[in-house]
Amino acid sequence: MTVQNETATAIHGVTLTEAAAGKAKALLDQEGRDDLALRIAVQPGGCAGLRYQLFFDDRALDGDLVVGFGGVNLVVDRMSAPYVQGAAIDFVDTIEKQGFTIDNPNATGSCACGDSFN
Repeated sequence: MTVQNETATAIHGVTLTEAAAGKAKALLDQEGRDDLALRIAVQPGGCAGLRYQLFFDDRALDGDLVVGFGGVNLVVDRMSAPYVQGAAIDFVDTIEKQGFTIDNPNATGSCACGDSFN
């Protein structure tokens, strides 16, 4: 289930699931920070050509696209937006894996280690 503002999501097209928004909010609350946003960016790198960056950021860049999800602002820079349009960010906590995951319908392939995509 995603927690989103339907109108604003069309701005950058990325969704944050309820689990991801909850975890991000918990991390921010734990640090006592309300001035940070969760930023997803795409940078050149990795063996498949492009690499995601997902981090908390206090900067506001010219052209940023911002959508609120469950008390957390998700920010995408305008250059990364076409690469992540339609992507969903989730948080998984299983015995096999723990962390944020990105399901991106624009990724046509990835490297064996799963660190980069094309």
